[in-house]
Amino acid sequence: MSTNADSPVIAIVGATGLVGSEMLVVLEERKVPCAELRLLASQDSAGEVYKFHEQEIAVQELTEDSFEGVDIALFGTSAELSAKYVPMAVKAGATVVDNSSHFRMDPTVPLVVPEVNPEAITSKTKIIANPNCSTIQLVPVLKAIHEIGGLAHVVVSTYQSVSGAGKHALDELWSQTLAIFNQQDMPQEAFQHQIAFNCIPQIDVLLDNGFTKEEYKIINESRKILGLKDLRITATAVRVPVFYSHAESVFVETEREVSPEALAKRLSSIGGVVAHVASDDYPMQIDIAGQDDIHVGRIRRDESVPFGLSMWIVADNVRKGAALNAVQIVESLTLCRT
Repeated sequence: MSTNADSPVIAIVGATGLVGSEMLVVLEERKVPCAELRLLASQDSAGEVYKFHEQEIAVQELTEDSFEGVDIALFGTSAELSAKYVPMAVKAGATVVDNSSHFRMDPTVPLVVPEVNPEAITSKTKIIANPNCSTIQLVPVLKAIHEIGGLAHVVVSTYQSVSGAGKHALDELWSQTLAIFNQQDMPQEAFQHQIAFNCIPQIDVLLDNGFTKEEYKIINESRKILGLKDLRITATAVRVPVFYSHAESVFVETEREVSPEALAKRLSSIGGVVAHVASDDYPMQIDIAGQDDIHVGRIRRDESVPFGLSMWIVADNVRKGAALNAVQIVESLTLCRT
């Protein structure tokens, strides 16, 4: 940690992207102690100015020398850029919280959701991986179920907003929608199919067995975070024409009886999770955008198995699914080193 553990020098790498700019907002909202904040991005973005606690900060070009004196580096970059620059940041003395997929399944790197496994962070940790957005909103619920009933089998179907694919994807949904209404030629670059008024049952690359990389992120990351390497879990990931927030339809078979009421009560005791008890009080993506909490509704007994539950989980993928979770990791990291 820094010479001043109570007020570290923090850098945001990829500061002008969707996740990086949201990290800036969350750091300010949560009043995270910070002696200095550096905003790093590509050469094209260098010179852009952002406000942080009434201070104007200019974006600097990301280079090999950017991390001198940095205590904590928040990476909101691609896996390729993280693979290149994270080791440089660590070598310069920084502790890294990386939002890309590059380090997530590295057995030496903790994969952390603070509501689930904060103990994975130690005073010696130098790289911490931020999980996939869909995993982040799923595992606190799975942990709660496992604690009271034991997890036997999990089936997840995701309904993922276009913001999960970046700024260009948001622009494409908007421009396609306008093109359809105005009967104009429709642009299509961000996705392999039209996204406006459509659902695409493929996120990331298709593998030889028919699953996608995104689906395996949910499967493997959930196992790692929960410490359940043999958990029977499968996933289908779908991109939907929604701007912000991911939703998940989740079926869980438990080892012991768990009533919907017991699960709702347990979820309500977890910070950052909101349980919607009434059947018609279900969370929707349009309402949850911009919120910090993970919302769980339509909790019901699934009668297809002796012990089963079905539910609907919604969270803002850019906020809780990326930026907020990363900042919460910084807060946990700071606590364990003071």
